[in-house]
Amino acid sequence: MRATRVRKKSNDRKKTNRFRFTRLFLLFSLFIVILLLLLGSATGGRFGALHQLTLGTLGPIQNVFTRISLSSIRLKNRYISLWNLQEENDQLRKELGTYHAQLDEYRSAYARNRFLENELDFKKKESFPALMARVVGKDPSFWFQTLIIDRGKNDGVIKGMVARNSRGVVGQIVQVSDKYSKVLLANAPSSAIDAIVQKSRARGILKGAGKQGYILQYILKNGDVKEGDTIVTAGIGGMFPPEIILGTVTKVHSKRRGMFLEIEVEPAVDFARLEVLFIDLSEEQLDIDAFSRTTSSSGE
Repeated sequence: MRATRVRKKSNDRKKTNRFRFTRLFLLFSLFIVILLLLLGSATGGRFGALHQLTLGTLGPIQNVFTRISLSSIRLKNRYISLWNLQEENDQLRKELGTYHAQLDEYRSAYARNRFLENELDFKKKESFPALMARVVGKDPSFWFQTLIIDRGKNDGVIKGMVARNSRGVVGQIVQVSDKYSKVLLANAPSSAIDAIVQKSRARGILKGAGKQGYILQYILKNGDVKEGDTIVTAGIGGMFPPEIILGTVTKVHSKRRGMFLEIEVEPAVDFARLEVLFIDLSEEQLDIDAFSRTTSSSGE
């Protein structure tokens, strides 16, 4: 063990001595080169054979240093170029993010304009006197899902009037002030509408089911109802005009007990994205008490 340590110390000393010798040799060579260069510049470069020998020795060394210097310059230039490229990429990413945000705004504005154009076309094509209203508030409660619109008594709105859009029935006016009105949505659990299957003319009551859409009740098991059938208003009782689209049948259940089918209906109106709607100002269909009669009768 002791011999190993002695050998290790001896090796370390040899390495240290070699390193010192190499460093001294390099310093001495550098000193000789500098001295010869100074003498050459002082005497105009006339050294004969010694000068030629010096040049033959210094030439390769200077060539190596020159290459190292050029490589360093190139590396520096590449580093600067990469740094500038990184900054340029960061700037381009920021600009790209800005353009994406602007594109989203343009798409949203385009979709909104298309929606408003469709609604205005609907108003022009329909024969009923329609008053356009904007949604300014929502009541998220489950049982009484309502909207607040910016039209009221001053605009000729009366309790019981029907709210519609280009897709179908939105709901009915249940409360009116001078400048605002409250609309009970057709899919609210407290809502009930006389409805028929457009194809087979089977009649039932369309009950609101909130986010689940509608449930069509009181259709006999032998009734002709299939998935994909369109459900429209029956126009009975004076509450809603006939043949207004309500939704599409998505599922038909026939339970063992009972005499009626259980039918799920997807609303034609997207109640989550309502922005504007139309109030049917015609009073020949208006029956203020019809809504409460239908609702109470469906709950019996």
